Parts: sequence; C-alpha cells; structure tokens
Amino acid sequence: MKILSKLYMALIILFLYAPIAVMIFFSFNSGSSVWVFEGFSFDWYAELVFNGEMLDAFKHTLIIAILSALISTILGTAAAVGIDMLKSKFAKSLVMSVTNIPMMNADIVTGVSLMLLFIFFGKLLGLAESLGFMTVLIAHITFNLPYVILSVMPKLKQTDPALSQAAMDLGCTPLKSFFKVVLPSISSGVFTGFIMAFTLSLDDFVISYFTCGHYQTLPIVIYNMTKKTVTPDTYALSTLIFISVFTLLILYNVTLSRSEKKRGMA
Repeated sequence: MKILSKLYMALIILFLYAPIAVMIFFSFNSGSSVWVFEGFSFDWYAELVFNGEMLDAFKHTLIIAILSALISTILGTAAAVGIDMLKSKFAKSLVMSVTNIPMMNADIVTGVSLMLLFIFFGKLLGLAESLGFMTVLIAHITFNLPYVILSVMPKLKQTDPALSQAAMDLGCTPLKSFFKVVLPSISSGVFTGFIMAFTLSLDDFVISYFTCGHYQTLPIVIYNMTKKTVTPDTYALSTLIFISVFTLLILYNVTLSRSEKKRGMA
C-alpha cells in the first residue's frame, strides 16, 4: 500500500508540474520553435527587455496584484475581526455564507456582473471610459476578500480573547490592544491571506478580461498572443513569474516553520 500511495503521489505531482517543466525547458531554447529544442540559450530572456507590450502588461499585473493584495488584506482582516466579534451564531453563519459566495460563484458570472455594474456607474457619472485601472483593481479586491477572511478566521479562533482583555486592563485602548496583542498572534494568517490574494490576482484572466477596458494585464496579453503564435519569450516571462512565486512560497513556509518552532520552545 505504501508503494501504491507513493506512486499515486508521484503521478499527481508529474501531472501537475510536467507542463511547467516543459515551459521552463523551452524558455532556454535558442531557436523560435516551441516544440523542437535547438540549443541552450538565454536569448529569449534578453528579448523580454525589448518587448514593450509584454513589459507594460507585466507592470500592470504587478501593480494590480500588489495593490489589490494589500487593500484586500487590510479590509479582509478588519472584516474577519468584525465577524469574530459577532455574538449571534446565526448572524455569524449568515455573514460567512455571504462571504463564501464570490468563491463559489463562476468567474465568468462574476466578471460579467462586475462589468455591467461598472458600465452602469460609468454612464451614470458621464465617464468617457467606464472600464480601466480602477475597475480591475476593485474587481480583484472583490474576489480576493473572501480568501483573506478565511485565512484570518482560524487564527482568530486560536487566539485567547483574555489576552486582549488583559492588555486593555493594563491601560491599552481597544485599537492599541489589537495592534499589540491580536495582530501578532494572527500575523501568519494575515500573511497567508496576502500571499493567496497576490497569487490569485497575478493569475486571474476571466474577471480581468471583462473589467479591464484598455488596461490590459499579462494573462490577457498572452491570451491575445495565442490567437496568432506563442513565442519562447512568453515562456521566459512565465518562468520568471513561476520562480518568483515559488521562491516567495518557500520563504513563507520557512518563516512559518521557524515561528512554530519558537512557539514550541516557548
């Protein structure tokens, strides 16, 4: 049984990461072919410097991902604290059910509904362009919020409420008590929510496609390129993004394991 379980895990990992491995492999191809490896080269990585459209799209994607992750982490943490403070179990379950709807809803439904909402308000306000940077940012914050809330909520449940009350008894205001006592204890959940929001925003295509207007992100530009042909410089950029996110996740796991060891030693 152990051999079968290991074989099963190996097949799952192979199925998940084989396409990424192929992409990374062909990003070092010296030729322009995406199915015949002609030789090892860094030419396509150097070519990225001269691809203005892709670099602009990558910059747009990073700006949206960082801003939406920061804002949704702040709002989501505040919302999680508010939900945790609710005394009524019915109210708490109702709010959590409403919170889960954006995650369960199909991306195309969310994208189309947000597009219609933004166009409606754009026409109402007399804007020349209803869709753009702000609409993409608001859309990303909208679908990131539930993930941040669900990341923070378990940490809040693990936190002893007596600690916050003790801090207030010693002279802290409720706000100061939150930053001094509660926030450090839920910091791992907050950081997890930020990482999740960042990666989801970085990867999103469907919702961005319906709400971007002329402000195109990298997934949209790559999608438009697939209508013609995909060159290895796309593989090179995707490889850099994958390595960056993968490194970030490793650093997070190392930091989390160290913090857990310190808690265990304490």
